[in-house]
Amino acid sequence: MHKTDNIFLPTSIMKKTATIALFTISSWGFLQSQNRPLSSKELAGQLNTVTTMVPFLTITPDSRSAAMGDVGVALFDPDANSGSWNMANLINAKNKTGFSMSYAPWLRNLVSDVGFSYLTGYSKVGANSAVSGAMRYFSLGNIQFTDFDGNPTGQFTPNEFALDGGYATQFTKKFSMGVNLRFVYSNLTGNRAYNGIDYKAATGGAGDVNLLYKTEVKSSNGGYDKIQFGLNIQNIGSKMTYSSKEKRDFIPTNLKMGVGYSHKIDDYNTINVYADINKLLVPTRPYYLVNYKGEDSVIFNGVSDVRQYTGSDPDVNVVQGMIQSFYDAPGGLKEELNEYMLSGGAEYIYDDKFTIRGGVFYESKTKGGRQYGTLGIGLKYQTFTVNAAYLVPFASRHPLQNQMRFSLLFDLASLKDSPKD
Repeated sequence: MHKTDNIFLPTSIMKKTATIALFTISSWGFLQSQNRPLSSKELAGQLNTVTTMVPFLTITPDSRSAAMGDVGVALFDPDANSGSWNMANLINAKNKTGFSMSYAPWLRNLVSDVGFSYLTGYSKVGANSAVSGAMRYFSLGNIQFTDFDGNPTGQFTPNEFALDGGYATQFTKKFSMGVNLRFVYSNLTGNRAYNGIDYKAATGGAGDVNLLYKTEVKSSNGGYDKIQFGLNIQNIGSKMTYSSKEKRDFIPTNLKMGVGYSHKIDDYNTINVYADINKLLVPTRPYYLVNYKGEDSVIFNGVSDVRQYTGSDPDVNVVQGMIQSFYDAPGGLKEELNEYMLSGGAEYIYDDKFTIRGGVFYESKTKGGRQYGTLGIGLKYQTFTVNAAYLVPFASRHPLQNQMRFSLLFDLASLKDSPKD
């Protein structure tokens, strides 16, 4: 969730920011309002979502992956969008160069002017290397600011963006590696002052490390099926803040692991199946006991008689936060396992021109509760491809209902070499 502690914001931006952040990634943890410790079983069943700054970095940028339950770490036939999932995979792209544009109107059942855009392109350099660049932009729509009495004080369009640059190289025929560097910008208040505190845009830097391994196995029809394994540690970078008087908070460092299996039925028909696992590598908020009168009671966030009784201290550096994210859940192993998000998807491809896709995404209800199915199609015509995705939430009247995305891909080399009329 966007960090807005101790900020006075108008009701409109508070509702919009909270809603978008909630269904983008998660919400803040909380103090326990009882004076007895809870058991690990009780804690594991509590709502305790993992929270970060700039959650827009975790939005699936393209329609192909969005149509398959948000998988993407080990995709076959990678395109320009694959650099955001696994830069190392761009070594396997069929085309020498490519470009893609994607757009998704966001949470249209709740708000009408919020959208996510993504632009990216790549080019192969020699036989064993590739470079890429990308920009993602998240607009929260127009916001009317007011004072404490409700009088208008101006308008602003909160926005966030990230600029990427990537490089990949192939070490062997089966193994490749890639890296991305990223600049992140988030401006939610328009450099305004609230309660005597000056707030400004937050900036930060981050990077990704990507690995890909591919192999083949003998198929029942006499050919060879392809298998790929991918890993991406994403958004390893500095903490961010909107004010010098606030502590810096974590950005959404992710561990993504995926596998893909491709079976070619004949010269015209192919089926690809994928599975991904994703985990945020940031600390889980511990549970705090309030109204506690024991000898080890302390003052926490201005609240008297509070003690941290289960979990780990979240106020650590980035590297320590990544490490302790594997064991710091206050509910023990059960809660720790709930922090892993699962994705699965498949695509049927006919003659490399028409594709049908489907998938599912699962997140524990105690960690955000995003659970939905996805559908999509892809159409290729000469030098460009159109992909579309549609999200089907498993809960009725869900804010993600009717969520659609669109992507348009170009083979730039084909455009350059195509015959002129």
